[in-house]
Formats: sequence, C-alpha cells, structure tokens
Amino acid sequence: ESLEAAAQREAGAVRKAAGLLDGSPLGKLEIFGPDAAQFLDLMYVGTMSNLSVGQARYGLLLNENGIVVDDGIVARLGPQHYWVNTTSAGVERTAAAFEEWLQCEYTTLQVLVTPITSRWGNVTVAGPRAWDWLASAGFDQALSPNSMGHMTLRHSTLQGIPLRVVRASFSGELGYEINIPADHAGALLDRLWVRAGEFSATLYGIEALEIM
Repeated sequence: ESLEAAAQREAGAVRKAAGLLDGSPLGKLEIFGPDAAQFLDLMYVGTMSNLSVGQARYGLLLNENGIVVDDGIVARLGPQHYWVNTTSAGVERTAAAFEEWLQCEYTTLQVLVTPITSRWGNVTVAGPRAWDWLASAGFDQALSPNSMGHMTLRHSTLQGIPLRVVRASFSGELGYEINIPADHAGALLDRLWVRAGEFSATLYGIEALEIM
C-alpha cells in the first residue's frame, strides 16, 4: 500500500465511520490572570474575551507584520483561565512571543503563560460514529452531541481520570479531542482500539487529515 493509498483509505474510513488520531504533539498552553482575556484579544485575530466559560474558538496568531505564524483553538476554562492549542511545531515560538510581548510591551498586564504540552496527551476521535465509539468505552453521556455543542470544552472523568474534552473537528466530521494526563494516554488509546472493529474504525494520520 502506498502512502497516498493509505491516506485515502484512512480518510474514507473517517468519513464513513470513525477514526482515531494521536494528537498529543499539539502544542498546549494555559493562560492565567486577571488580564488574560485582554491579552489574548491583543494576540489573536478575533475576540477571545467574549467567550463564555466552556466555549472555544478558532484563532489566528499574527506577528507584527501581519503574517500568520500560528493557529489553533482557544477555550475558556474560567473567568481568568484559558486553554490554548497551537500547532505542534509552533508552541515554543508562540510561548516565546507571548512572553516577549508581556515583558517588553504590555508590562502592566497581569498574565501568566504556562506551557503544558508534555503534561497532557490528546486522543482525537472523529467520524459519524465517533460518539457511539466513545459511549461504548464508558464516556459520560454529558459529552454526547445532543448535550455538548460544537466548539465547546467540558471537564469530565473516565474511571476517575480527569479529562478536558473539546468538541471540535479538523476533519469535517463529528469530532472529539480528548485531553488526558499524558501518563494515561496510552491506556485510553488501547481502551478505544479494542472496540474499533465494532465501529469499522481505523487509525489515521496527518496525511489523511490533510485530505479531509
């Protein structure tokens, strides 16, 4: 099987049934502080300060020349607390840019930037049967599509393990990004994979994601 054929097969499976992606390399930052909302408004195209707690929004990050340097989902965890996803390759430069602006330009803003990429794994499940697959593995019904809207984040647990679940999609199908403490990501992948056959599901990678 060629790389192109494998990618087409994986993309087709996600379109028709379900797929599983290890998204752990995605960059992750937490932004804290009384001025966190104002700061993110300055950093991203669009407005992040009017997100309600539990809402998420896609954002573009520009440099001072107006060039797109990164993108990702920003979610509000609390009144002064945000969860920021970056590209896998862009998290270090994004964190460095945030720190530079805070230390050199916006020196009066009270904001703390904390890199957390290595602390949280990301298991992404996408496709029309994504929720059926998650439900079979014991996920809370509060995360079902009928209860959880697109572009929202919910705190949950699975067998006592804390989860931050984002309902978002980069495939065009129903999708869940399940953020889980990194030490438990492998076990979650195994837990889902043993049921993959019931849902005609497959693993998929970046090449398939780019097709979708």
